[in-house]
Amino acid sequence: MALITWQDRYSVGIREIDDQHKQLINMINELNDAMLAGKGKELLLPVLNKLASYCVSHFAVEEKLFATHAYPETADHLDKHHKMTAKVTALIGEVKSGKSTISIEVMNFLKNWLDKHIMETDKKYGPYLNSKGVK
Repeated sequence: MALITWQDRYSVGIREIDDQHKQLINMINELNDAMLAGKGKELLLPVLNKLASYCVSHFAVEEKLFATHAYPETADHLDKHHKMTAKVTALIGEVKSGKSTISIEVMNFLKNWLDKHIMETDKKYGPYLNSKGVK
């Protein structure tokens, strides 16, 4: 059962970014499915590592677009990227040390972060970058 389902309301109007957001949703759903199947413990670290790596590459794409097109809210957006990267890195550390395991709280954090980040932060740059010819 999918924790998050892609909806058109998530679209920022930039195909590459939308495709990457879909991949992030798939990773969160993969982790949720593993948890529901009782396999969350063995898949938690590999999926979190994959998610962390993908976030870094996804954020790099966004940041390059911001630099290329002088996005005026770059500093605030980068701060949010750094905080998410730090949170996922800390979560990986907690899992490795045995302090954290897969839980509803972890899944809700990931779901809520993705939803909030797309809907409140990423949706801001879509129209700006579209006006610069980025589709």
